[in-house]
Amino acid sequence: MAKGIRDKVVILGAGCSKFGERWDAEPADLMAEAFEECLADAGIEKNQIQAAWQSTGIDAFSVGPGAMPLSIALRLPYIPVTRLENYCASGTEAFRAATYAVASGACDIALAMGFEKLKDTGYGGLPQRSRGVTNDMYYPNLSAPGMFAQLASGYRAKYKTDKLDLKRAMAHVSVKSHANGAKNSKAHLQRAITEEQAMNAPMIAEPIGLFDCCGVSDGAACAIVTTPEIARSLGKRDLVSVKALQLCASNGEEGGFGNWDGSYVATTRIAAKRAYEEAGIKDPRREISMTEVHDCFSITELVTMEDLFLSPDGGAVKDVLDGVFDADGAVPCQIDGGLKCFGHPIGASGLRMLYEMYLQLTGRAGPRQLANPKIGLTHNLGGFPHQNVVSVAIVGRYDA
Repeated sequence: MAKGIRDKVVILGAGCSKFGERWDAEPADLMAEAFEECLADAGIEKNQIQAAWQSTGIDAFSVGPGAMPLSIALRLPYIPVTRLENYCASGTEAFRAATYAVASGACDIALAMGFEKLKDTGYGGLPQRSRGVTNDMYYPNLSAPGMFAQLASGYRAKYKTDKLDLKRAMAHVSVKSHANGAKNSKAHLQRAITEEQAMNAPMIAEPIGLFDCCGVSDGAACAIVTTPEIARSLGKRDLVSVKALQLCASNGEEGGFGNWDGSYVATTRIAAKRAYEEAGIKDPRREISMTEVHDCFSITELVTMEDLFLSPDGGAVKDVLDGVFDADGAVPCQIDGGLKCFGHPIGASGLRMLYEMYLQLTGRAGPRQLANPKIGLTHNLGGFPHQNVVSVAIVGRYDA
């Protein structure tokens, strides 16, 4: 019977490029920037890596299909390299593949790399054209702000939430993330904002305003994984291990039937329950030290707090306004600034989140370092509230 991968694999090293409007860099430059940091952190030679996985969400804008962009950019030593794409969970999928390869014994040391050059599209958001679908009018009547605005409407209707209270909570989510991002030299946006700015910003799709939306960026992030035994043999201490990796994909039920009320994301709840079981976590709000969640919009982060069982149903608005998820709160969220301040280069986001968890757990997060974190959780949501793929990863100190 399967027992999961808890503590079978550790992160040997991690790296992250500067995110932003990287007109100065080709995809290969971004990958090299992240990889150089990662390799130095791991303390190994490139030829010790035995397999690699590359995640990119939109290959047409990331130097083409296949995985040779990674192999060529890094001059990898003729090893197996595979490209993965799973919407906004692509980065975590690459990490999951590398982790599973090591856990299975297929290889000793593996690399996961995620990158994306979205600014080169010339488009103000994620490109809406087909991902392998023959019809270029892919979801022609949908937009990301519009669909997540409906999540806000569903939530407000279910819990009879005061419209102003919800808007204030959404503003607080953004203010909190910008305050964190201002301390991060690798973030795209490094400027604090006020609640007044967030509340009075131009409306995009009611109740989502300009400061409720994440940006569009270029970036890359990566991790090298191995077994605890190999890491120890290389002189590594204070190991960060993988506690759980779970993925859940919609089967169409939410959008095709009437039993989903539009106030939550069903796949997140399923993936979270599986991840907690795999990691042996009984009380998430007490045991989770910090989170990086998919804050494509501030309402998404707010609802995700309930979907991860960190807030009771209908209780996230109060928790957000009470500062539970602030940097000095009980469960800090987006301590590096999140998608709100990094933007969302699709293939890189999941690995960027894991990079922050790794830095925090090894005490190397600089001015944003939390006091004594033990367990970190990352969450990605790709698609729309009614049709999506969700990944949940839990990492922590090897002895935790």
